[in-house]
Amino acid sequence: MPHQHPRARRYPFVAKIEVTDVQSETHIEDRTSDLSLFGCHVDTLRSFPQGTKVKITIAHRSANFEALGRVVYVRPNAGMGIVFTKIDLNDQLVLEQWIDELRDR
Repeated sequence: MPHQHPRARRYPFVAKIEVTDVQSETHIEDRTSDLSLFGCHVDTLRSFPQGTKVKITIAHRSANFEALGRVVYVRPNAGMGIVFTKIDLNDQLVLEQWIDELRDR
């Protein structure tokens, strides 16, 4: 299986995240380790299987970001990668603001 490269630069980004399987409504609360305009990595020991459709909520400082996504890879005992599949406009603006702040570092 070829290694997939992210579509956009990923930035180190640690924040609280809640990931919910949209089918079973099972959820995991953990933290992110990086973020891009198209997805994030979740540091967790409990991952959902690759392909799982999820709803995510990231809390950072005084803002929250919500999106629908899909688990694109799982690394045993290291977490999972999530690609964002649907982001509402207000949440897109929050994401872009966070990315702009990370770029400026």
